[in-house]
Amino acid sequence: MAERARVTSVDALDAFRSNLIVYLSKARPTLEEVSSDVMRTRVWLEDEQRTYWQNQLRVRSRALEEAQQELFSARISNFRDESAAEVMAFRRAKQQVEEAQAKLRLVKTWARDFDHRVQPLLKQIEKLHTVLSNDMVKAAAHLAEAIKTLHAYAGIAPPLQAGLAPETRPDVSAEAEAADTAAPQTQGGVK
Repeated sequence: MAERARVTSVDALDAFRSNLIVYLSKARPTLEEVSSDVMRTRVWLEDEQRTYWQNQLRVRSRALEEAQQELFSARISNFRDESAAEVMAFRRAKQQVEEAQAKLRLVKTWARDFDHRVQPLLKQIEKLHTVLSNDMVKAAAHLAEAIKTLHAYAGIAPPLQAGLAPETRPDVSAEAEAADTAAPQTQGGVK
């Protein structure tokens, strides 16, 4: 028969269980926050940014048209020549329109590719959330039962090992020795 298990510190299991519960109380809200951040990012990208850059493109296109008309008017006018400021304003307006077009293309690309890039990561987060919500809660409950069982087990007097003197037997206390001498012997010296 195997030796008795040596339970030296049930407190270590209890401390681990407490730390697991604290971890779960912090990890689950964090994962929920990450999931909501992903949703907010999707809305920001598809709605807010697209609308913003579409409006910017319209405003900047109007500014480009105005700068272009002023430059054209100055070129065909007999009274004055085009100024450097008008040329600079036209170039700046053209550059801003090109920037808005590039940003809008980029936003559309990201909106189209967002789910493909984020979905695998989001699935991993959902799996982790499921593990934390279900499996780890069960693990904490199992640890509580194990701690309870180990406390009950540690409270039972150890069985005496036949053939060993009381001073050489492991885990034998004075109470167990007294119980050993008072208990009747069974056949073959095994109790």
